[in-house]
This record gives sequence, C-alpha cells and structure tokens, in this order.
Amino acid sequence: MNEKNTFSILAIIFAGVSLLFFPILFGPAALVMGILAMVKQERLRVLALVLSIVLPILGAIIGFIVGAAAVSSMY
Repeated sequence: MNEKNTFSILAIIFAGVSLLFFPILFGPAALVMGILAMVKQERLRVLALVLSIVLPILGAIIGFIVGAAAVSSMY
C-alpha cells in the first residue's frame, strides 16, 4: 500500500512553525491542512488535527507573554 500523508505532514509542519512564528498566519493554514487530512482519511490525520489546534494557541500565548514582558521592560 502506498499511503500518502501529504496534508498531515504539512499540517504538522505549519503547526510547529506557528508555535514560534506568526501563529495568526500559520495556525489557520495548519488547521486547513489538518481538516483536509481528515477528509482524505490519511494515517496521521488525528495527530495533525490535534497539533494544528493546540500549537497555534500555545504560540499565541507565548507571543503574548513575550510581548507583554518586552513592553513592560520598556517602562
């Protein structure tokens, strides 16, 4: 069997990138890829969907904390 996991892998990559860089941009892209992986019934679909939801949220929280610390240290 030649099973492809293209959308799942893209979702995992976008989710990982959204943890550190631009979660508002890469988070929705990861979510779309995760949903496409679910529709295509890929093998890694559950992992891709879970990571595409959790990691962008964590990235936004980390970004907020770092941003708040940077702003508060200026004053």
